[in-house]
Amino acid sequence: MPFRRDRSRIRARRARGTGAAIGLAAVAALSLGACSTAPSDPAHDGRLSVVASTNVWGSVAAAVAGDHADITSIVTGPSADPHSYEASPRDAAALTDADLVVYNGGGYDGFLDDILDSMRGKPTVNAYDLHDTESDLHAGHEEHGSDTGHVADVAAEGTHAGHGHDHGGANEHVWYDLPTVDTVAHRIAAELSALDPANADAYTANAEAFHGKLHQVADITAGIAAAHPQTAIAQTEPIAHYLLAAADLQDRTPTDFTRAIEEGNDPPPAAIAATRDLLSGKKVGVLVYNTQTEDKVTLDIRSVAESAGIPVVEVTETLPDGVDYVQWQTATAERLASAIDTAAGRPAA
Repeated sequence: MPFRRDRSRIRARRARGTGAAIGLAAVAALSLGACSTAPSDPAHDGRLSVVASTNVWGSVAAAVAGDHADITSIVTGPSADPHSYEASPRDAAALTDADLVVYNGGGYDGFLDDILDSMRGKPTVNAYDLHDTESDLHAGHEEHGSDTGHVADVAAEGTHAGHGHDHGGANEHVWYDLPTVDTVAHRIAAELSALDPANADAYTANAEAFHGKLHQVADITAGIAAAHPQTAIAQTEPIAHYLLAAADLQDRTPTDFTRAIEEGNDPPPAAIAATRDLLSGKKVGVLVYNTQTEDKVTLDIRSVAESAGIPVVEVTETLPDGVDYVQWQTATAERLASAIDTAAGRPAA
């Protein structure tokens, strides 16, 4: 079974911390569709309506849909947390009216579950359910055919195994896994083609173009893996698990620490002490830091890293304003590469 957060504990932690979770649903509801126009009625103008759980998947859908569909993302903004989001009536209405729903799955965006359960038969794309599909993005960059239903069935050893721990199961944060994102894009193209056959060629071409852009990110992580294989890193939470695995980095963070942060709990004192020691003792090269689950424990860990001169690479769960998926992932991979290069040039403790 995949490892998942306890949403009630996440909400409790947010309330104890900054109180930002209070009113999150209202804020996100007001920002519904901030990255696109509102869903349209195909019967009126012939355009399809796609609703995505987060702006990450909304960006992927927009890359495939091009000018032929309206994309609405429910959870947007770098401060939003899909784990603790509660769907509003407006969200439910958008999902009901949508021709296609694209979401993460795996328990990550659980606010959709009850709504989708009430809409049996609606076309959906569940990214988590597709994360075992292989892609040439981790298999020597061989090009695949134009079948919109799937990417190439290229065997790639270790694609999802990674080199760090994954808490005994598949990691739900699959938007950091390029083969999964590639597969999602092609599945979106297939679903849109079925709904709108007149524009099927455009959806297929857009998915292929998106696939090509994903190689920009894959090339960066491949470069890290080639230059600095098995470099030790620490992280506050396994959000970027698949990115780190693609870069062949070794996560040394105690499982008890990342598991507790993932669940919204305070880590055991021994796990905190061990994590602090990794950083203060310069036993790892980089700290990967999720800014969207920040609390006093993670802030302390970041402070220790910065005091020790350990580069901090920030990661997020939703897109920052003004960038698309490829730009976001490229920038994150570039920051990681720069930090690893810096770590490689730092004298050992």
